[in-house]
Amino acid sequence: MPSMSDTAETTKSTATPKQIADAYESVAASTRAASSNFYYAFITLPREKRNAVYAGYAFCRLADNIVDDGEYGDRTAEVLDSLQPKLAAAYAGESPARDEAMPDMWLALGDTLHKYPIDQQHLLDVVDGCRMDLNGATYETFDDLVEYCKRVASATGLALIEVFGYEDDQAVEYAIDLGIALQLTNILRDISEDLEIGRVYLPSEELAEYGVTVDDLHNKHITPDFIRFMKFQIARARKYLESGVRLFPLLDKQSRQCPETMTRVYEILLDQIEKNNYDVLNYRASLSKFQKIKLLSVIWLQRLGIRIV
Repeated sequence: MPSMSDTAETTKSTATPKQIADAYESVAASTRAASSNFYYAFITLPREKRNAVYAGYAFCRLADNIVDDGEYGDRTAEVLDSLQPKLAAAYAGESPARDEAMPDMWLALGDTLHKYPIDQQHLLDVVDGCRMDLNGATYETFDDLVEYCKRVASATGLALIEVFGYEDDQAVEYAIDLGIALQLTNILRDISEDLEIGRVYLPSEELAEYGVTVDDLHNKHITPDFIRFMKFQIARARKYLESGVRLFPLLDKQSRQCPETMTRVYEILLDQIEKNNYDVLNYRASLSKFQKIKLLSVIWLQRLGIRIV
């Protein structure tokens, strides 16, 4: 992968319709290649909205990968900071420098930002959330963790609903809660993977309250205290999901299946954790490609009024 430019040397975009279409194809392919749970939700959207979501998702993955991949070493913070002027340039309708990494992503994102009223702050919040991961992640209280979730997940949701379309401002509150729910689920599923890179997202105050130590996590000890801790965490994640699903009827009808699919995937992940007796330290909950396609089919049939027994 080529090095990212440190500055945003830009010119007014003169991209042709074909170049823009090719850029959208590129971000769609990168989303598909990432094998994300989200890809199967995104494909339910109408083409123009789907393309916009691919572009936004590619930006969020770029910010995340800058931190997680370790490619930039001591320059990671500097490279992450360089996204801000580049994002501002995309909002201004400018093209990134020719030697810029991921030119297709920036071209597709710039076109998306021209079409949809996405607040720049939402995308900057995502970058800020990734910055919180730079030196490892530890959180004293749940309130501290919620602030992180709002940046890396809820901010993404707030950008998405501008693409989905909504009229009731209550959608904003529900999108925030849905983002928190999805991120909490990711955190519970990925405890072991995060430990390997020096991150413990679980609030230390709550770990202590339930008698669970970080050494227990490292040693993969599924103790009665850990199970009690996990039951509490999952119950709370489900409460945020219950609030988040109130978003769906407030969205444009053509967009609803996308967040419905996302939410159902995460509900299944929580179900799997419970069925595995809360052992997320030795088994990672996940859905197969077949399960994701089956889920899409069920939701689509339900939308047509066909009940699946």
